[in-house]
Amino acid sequence: MIWDLEDDDEGNYQHVLEHDVTPEEVEEILSDLASRTTRSRSTGRVITFGWTAAGRYLAVVWESIERDVAYPMTAYPVPEPGQAR
Repeated sequence: MIWDLEDDDEGNYQHVLEHDVTPEEVEEILSDLASRTTRSRSTGRVITFGWTAAGRYLAVVWESIERDVAYPMTAYPVPEPGQAR
C-alpha cells in the first residue's frame, strides 16, 4: 500500500480516518482474498468490499499503481450484503 504522510490533511491516510476507518482496516480488506473487487457504477473506479476481523463491512476505493501495489483513495462503512441501504 502507498500511504500519504499521516500529517497530510489532503492525503489518503487522513481521508480514511475521516470516514471512521483505519489504514489497518483498509490493508486488511485489500489483502483478504475473500474480499470482492468490482468497478464503481458511479465513478468507474476499482472498489473492494470486505469484512474486517472486527466484523465491519467496508468499501475501499483504490488505484493500482503497479502489480501488488495499491493506492487507497478512500474507505467507508457500507451496509452488509443483502441489507437495505
